[in-house]
Amino acid sequence: MDRVALRGLKARGHHGVFPEEREEGQTFIVDLVLGLDTRPAAADDDLSKTAHYGIVAEEVVAVVQGEPVNLIETLAERIAQACLKHEEVQEVEVCVHKPDAPITVPFDDVTITIIRSRV
Repeated sequence: MDRVALRGLKARGHHGVFPEEREEGQTFIVDLVLGLDTRPAAADDDLSKTAHYGIVAEEVVAVVQGEPVNLIETLAERIAQACLKHEEVQEVEVCVHKPDAPITVPFDDVTITIIRSRV
């Protein structure tokens, strides 16, 4: 299976369990790796035979900006399901970064990484 990666998609969302997270929002960063067979698209040099990563990126940003959830695990699952709606995508790895998580000690990042596939 081939891989198409999108790294560093940024969007503001209102996800989290604390009221201030819901009210103020924060930036979330998403990395995606789409698993698909790119041979048909490459053979015909045809965008319609592969996942249009520009459209996927817009849809992922819309999920982050959309309905708030408590957990980044839930957010990652919603993103994965949005990616798998694209017929060509057979598998997706989603990493959601929450660099401004409300943690009381110094840290660089909080992430969740999930892998989902068509079964």
